[in-house]
Amino acid sequence: MSKLNSLPERAMELVSAVGESLKQAPGSAGKLLEAGVVLGAVKTGARVAGGFVRRNPAIAVAAVAGAGLLWLAARHRAKARAEAPIEGSAKRIDARRGEGAPRRRSRARAQNGGETASE
Repeated sequence: MSKLNSLPERAMELVSAVGESLKQAPGSAGKLLEAGVVLGAVKTGARVAGGFVRRNPAIAVAAVAGAGLLWLAARHRAKARAEAPIEGSAKRIDARRGEGAPRRRSRARAQNGGETASE
């Protein structure tokens, strides 16, 4: 028997060994199956998208620009909501200068009669 004839037999042995190990671990079998399905879908989607972009580059550019504009609008709206005032009964108080003690002048101005070195 040549090596080419024994190759399919060896592949079937490997498949049956993998099947037996999946039967022994039923919790992980579902996860492995899901991961395989997801990887297959991503691979197929990438192939289809690549062919579409190759045939219609203008539509692909417009789609990317539209997605960018949608992202920018969503970001702008989120910032506006974050900076919006909280609903309540708050009252705004404007800052005014108090009528306390007069402000002291610095020593340099007091010694020079109100003039600084730069004046």
